[in-house]
Amino acid sequence: MAYELDLTRRAFAGMLAAAPLTSADNDWIDLFDGRSLQGWRPSENKNSWTVKDGNLWCDGPRSHLFYDGPVHGADFRNFELEVEARAPHAANSGVYFHTRYQESNFPQKGFEIQICNSLTGRESYEPRAMTGSLYGLRNVYKPFAVDDQWFKLAVSVRGKNIQVRLNGVLLVDYTEPNPPVIPDAMERERFLDHGTFALQCHDQESRTFFRSVRVRPLPDDTPTPGGAVPVADDVFRQVIEVGRHNIPMVDFHVHLKGSLTLEQALAKSRRDGLQYGIAANCGQGFPIRNDDTARAFVESLKGAPVFVGMQAEGREWTKMFSRRVVSLFDYVFTDSMTWSDNRGKRVRLWIPAEVGTIADPREFMDTLVDRTVGILNNEPIDIYVNPTFLPDVLAKDYESLWTEERRKKVIDAAVKNGVAIELNNRYRLPSASFIKMAKASGVKFVFGTNNAAATDLGRCEYGIQMVKECNLGWKDFFVPLKRPKAVERAGGALSA
Repeated sequence: MAYELDLTRRAFAGMLAAAPLTSADNDWIDLFDGRSLQGWRPSENKNSWTVKDGNLWCDGPRSHLFYDGPVHGADFRNFELEVEARAPHAANSGVYFHTRYQESNFPQKGFEIQICNSLTGRESYEPRAMTGSLYGLRNVYKPFAVDDQWFKLAVSVRGKNIQVRLNGVLLVDYTEPNPPVIPDAMERERFLDHGTFALQCHDQESRTFFRSVRVRPLPDDTPTPGGAVPVADDVFRQVIEVGRHNIPMVDFHVHLKGSLTLEQALAKSRRDGLQYGIAANCGQGFPIRNDDTARAFVESLKGAPVFVGMQAEGREWTKMFSRRVVSLFDYVFTDSMTWSDNRGKRVRLWIPAEVGTIADPREFMDTLVDRTVGILNNEPIDIYVNPTFLPDVLAKDYESLWTEERRKKVIDAAVKNGVAIELNNRYRLPSASFIKMAKASGVKFVFGTNNAAATDLGRCEYGIQMVKECNLGWKDFFVPLKRPKAVERAGGALSA
């Protein structure tokens, strides 16, 4: 395991050390002079824009500031753009490209790079797309910029490809399909074309500061990197459609197993439009079995644009890891697939030889529910994964064995302890009937795959299906870091 972690660190360091987009600094042209709004044209509520202390301030009602200066005729097709900005807590702003002047409302033409570092702060609507998102198409759900600290957005357009970097880390690598996928929303002209740039003043509570805006125009015939245009199949479109409704398109249950490397996972994540939570199996019988190896795993993902998850294995894990180290993870999840039966035998439900013959299915189900409720009540977890899993010998009778009474016990325990339930892609669990009952009780959900290798890492197809079938909305979904972690709320089972 140590070799795998070291390899991941070396490979990721190599990725970050890759050659920058440009090497000639003198090719860049400043669009903001640091003294005035010369070359810029504000839309509605023009007083929302001022220049103070060398910075461009947006502070006031909704307005957009469009570049209309002399550089490249204020019309850019292929380019590299760098913007340095600072956003206080709960501020919402953005950077547009391939847009055009519009006197009122949000621009209908072009693309927006989101600026928002805060998962909390708004009562009526909590934006899930964080800074660096290609808004509505490739969203980023973990905040990688810090409130009230300067950060740099680097945006490049080459042919049909858009890349977005935040402080040098590649977050978005989107190649527009043919024909483009345009979400059914206000931005009816959200396709690659040409146009100018704009900065956003979203609302009166979203004061944001800009200290540098510069561009490096590229030739109009700049080719698309790689040359290939993706096929927009139904899942490609559904990821965009579901994400546009503020539902976090994150697969929180991804393992670097088999031949899957971090670089491959990140490339697939960007290609599919799903952010990943990279999780390690931690517990008895796994390479990560103490604080040192758990800490090394977290360190191996430092700087990577992913959530970092701990899969707590078995019921012994609470005695194997300290509260201090568990708190280094963004979230902790577990399942009820490993427990000891009433005779003290440790059973792993996915291994038929350990399950053996189940003489009394009702007794087995009552024990499973009892163990599951105990896990939800006593272990500091944020997400319950592989939910309602049954051994192969019982799976065919899922609906009848998971009676309403049994479901209610599990659902009530999840709600009581603030534990989200996974919509699991591998096992296609839980069932739609269970999800509907859980939703009615106030359960929150997440997407998760639980892949065994690179080949079975899906695109949350089952979860997307359940969103539609069970009428799930953004308020039905959990996002880590939005509230105190389970280890902070209920970490008493762990040593200090």
